[in-house]
Amino acid sequence: MLARMGNGIAVHVEEWLSTITRSRGTKAKIRNIMSAVCSHAIRYGWMTTNPIRAVRQSAKRERTIVPLTAEELQRLFAELGPRERTLVLLDVPTGMRRGEVLATKWCDIDFEKKTLNIRTSIWQQHVGPVKTDESEKVMPLDDEMIADLLRWRSETPYAGDQDWIFASERMKGRQPLWPEAIERNYIRPAAERAKITKHISWHVFRHTFSTLLAENDEDVKTVQSLMRHANSNITMNIYTHAVSSKKRRAQSKVVEMILPEQQQAAASAGVA
Repeated sequence: MLARMGNGIAVHVEEWLSTITRSRGTKAKIRNIMSAVCSHAIRYGWMTTNPIRAVRQSAKRERTIVPLTAEELQRLFAELGPRERTLVLLDVPTGMRRGEVLATKWCDIDFEKKTLNIRTSIWQQHVGPVKTDESEKVMPLDDEMIADLLRWRSETPYAGDQDWIFASERMKGRQPLWPEAIERNYIRPAAERAKITKHISWHVFRHTFSTLLAENDEDVKTVQSLMRHANSNITMNIYTHAVSSKKRRAQSKVVEMILPEQQQAAASAGVA
């Protein structure tokens, strides 16, 4: 009887999770939190079984993340307006999550030391702590990034220390921009104009940063520190993928060098 009730609850929870417009990873985290709460209740005798253990929720990504190349980023920057250019230029070379970059205020930038203090994150216009303890870091800022930020500060009407760097004009600066809106209305159209066919998202920018770091032969500890990964296994997965891509390109160059031109042309035609 209890087993049947538990299965019924599991089905209802699965149905409820299917109605939430969040990623599979987020849904899996919700499922795990619910399971932990039930386990806690069992420990104190408030429940006898944990029905959430029977809830099936995949954490696998719906879409494979394909990072942008340096050349694609250059084309994208050429199509972006001043605000969006500054936003993407701050986001990509720091690997910041979308909620972190949009929660940044001018007081978080030390223009003399050329650093950024990542303190908070924002979701649905609610400001809260960053994802993990490792996420709260002081990040270096390149000279070009500093110059771009100063240019944008001279243009935006919201340039006070306590103002959001990317404040919403529609909300008179009281809120930062919505990440979905700026991605949909500005960044993706710019990518289309730049003839970029890859899927563009905030997470793609973050993944692009880690991939470029690995391809530049930065050591794993440096990549982990800049990406602010709490778990080095996450860094290693990205690092391995980037190194594999680099090896493939290196191998292709050698093949191109040693094959006669006629054979190269025939091989290319066969692939096409």
